Amino acid sequence: MRFHKMHGLGNDFVVIDARQGAVAIDARLARAIADRRTGVGCDQLILLEPSDAADLRMRIFNPDGGEVEACGNAARCVTLLEGGAPTIQTRGGTISGRANGAGASVDMGLPRFGWDEIPLAYPIDTAALPVGWEELQRPFAVNVGNPHIVFFVNRPVEAVKLDRLGPLIENDPLFPERVNVNVAQIDGDAIRLRVWERGAGLTQACGTGACATAVAAIATRRAKSPVDVHLPGGALRIEWRRGEPIRMTGPAAHVFTGEIDLETLG
Repeated sequence: MRFHKMHGLGNDFVVIDARQGAVAIDARLARAIADRRTGVGCDQLILLEPSDAADLRMRIFNPDGGEVEACGNAARCVTLLEGGAPTIQTRGGTISGRANGAGASVDMGLPRFGWDEIPLAYPIDTAALPVGWEELQRPFAVNVGNPHIVFFVNRPVEAVKLDRLGPLIENDPLFPERVNVNVAQIDGDAIRLRVWERGAGLTQACGTGACATAVAAIATRRAKSPVDVHLPGGALRIEWRRGEPIRMTGPAAHVFTGEIDLETLG
């Protein structure tokens, strides 16, 4: 089976195009392909399928085998792979992209702020949740195709023990579908960000995390649109105004094309 290895700011993907012939991916196979020692290795496995509602359908599998709704870095990679301006159906909604040389811009759709849209376990103020985990307090919650909470801190984001706090917050009963955890610092006109990604852990970059954090910063008047969001793997530019879709622009790269024998994965 042929695949593409791609990445967006170091967030890397195995992309399988199943539009000409169906490929059955389950949790076990997704974990096997994502394994960096005995498989190909990736942060997410991306499966492209035919769609009646868009140019193609994008399915996203985390390294733990779980299928998730959205991935901004993968959306840029798929847009670059397709070229032009494809529409992409995801579990989080239909999005559209436009390739631009070494990267892409993607319309990520409208953010959702309702407690039941994120979702949370019960009604609560999503602009400042009255909850906290040690130093991380009163996060902003938003759904940008998948669920996120954003903590703004007054010290370098690298100083936050996100590798320890991330899994505690991700699996808290407040989040029935688990949650992506963003820790952000306002740095002049830009934002510095680290993300604990649901089902994947700490990553070099998270496109939906950058979108969620920019929306939270703009909504609370901590930043203005457009805003540059700096992640460990590089920067993304995010544009958003109330009532309008989120626009994400950044690099994407095709690293190599290969073949894998699925039978060797057991």
